[in-house]
Amino acid sequence: MNLAEYKGVYVFAQQVDNEISGIAYELLGKGKELAAKLNEEVTAVLIGHDVKGLADKLAEYGADKVIVVDDPELKEYRTEPYAHALSSVINEFKPDIVLVGATAIGRDLGPTVSARVATGLTADCTVLEIGDFPLVAIPGKEDEQKHNQLLMTRPAFGGNTIATIACPDNRPQMATVRPGVMQKIEPIVGAKANVIEYNPGFTPNDRYVEIKEIVKAVSDTVDIMDAKILVSGGRGVGSAENFKILEDLAEALGGSVSCSRAVVDSGWKPRDLQVGQTGKTVRPNLYIACGISGAIQHTAGMEEADIIIAINKDEDAPIFDVADYGIVGDLNKIIPQLTEAIKAEKANK
Repeated sequence: MNLAEYKGVYVFAQQVDNEISGIAYELLGKGKELAAKLNEEVTAVLIGHDVKGLADKLAEYGADKVIVVDDPELKEYRTEPYAHALSSVINEFKPDIVLVGATAIGRDLGPTVSARVATGLTADCTVLEIGDFPLVAIPGKEDEQKHNQLLMTRPAFGGNTIATIACPDNRPQMATVRPGVMQKIEPIVGAKANVIEYNPGFTPNDRYVEIKEIVKAVSDTVDIMDAKILVSGGRGVGSAENFKILEDLAEALGGSVSCSRAVVDSGWKPRDLQVGQTGKTVRPNLYIACGISGAIQHTAGMEEADIIIAINKDEDAPIFDVADYGIVGDLNKIIPQLTEAIKAEKANK
């Protein structure tokens, strides 16, 4: 493999029902940062049917070029045609880096494609940067240190340590990134895409599944990833019924309720509300952690909140290490008082 042939940062621009997913914009923001350090371009790969009209939107969020793979076989996501499309793009255009969102689609597509193009993939990355590998040159082997490598950092061993991984001998360097981890850029209003249309051809085979029916779940709850204020509960809340006091506080603040994995495992709240390494990554303006111990698996999903307030009766709880403000005490007494104080303040305005 001639590594010098591989250039550019490519982003899989996930779309569903001809609507670009937010993770695509986040990855373009990070891709633009990485590409600047390599003096290369950012290319979005848009796969679907009748999706060319979405290309300019990708240009507004940082794509220098947009490769559009458009075919009726790509109308709905299916592993085989989408994997064929993306792996064909990689083989044809030879990108240096490929970023995929760690969504339900991306977690299926990324590993399949990496296997087809015979490269590695680092999943659920929290940090991506360009640097040297090994990170510190081995004495006597300084000339073997490789530069301008994609350094992919992710939690490992159940979140108990952080691993930085590189793929120095194969291309492309591939990573999946969870939604909410990276920041999208301010849109460049009026930007027009440089579109490259590419179709490798699609011949259905026995790996093409047939979609019989699509059933969409309807939810009346706000996606916690979009919430500006979150009141989050952990095992220390005590019971499903006790979440009522958190809901009252969230309502008074104009926010939403979220929770830790322990709460979901106990059946108190649905998984859609889970924050953390195995849940969602959130960046609210205000995050109030109630009865949450603060294990790294949880803090990995909320530590980028603007302001973090922790309420816990254990003064040694790790959550206080990441909190901006901490209250040591019984949440059953503190939260109702806080709620009443907020309501009274609103009533006086």
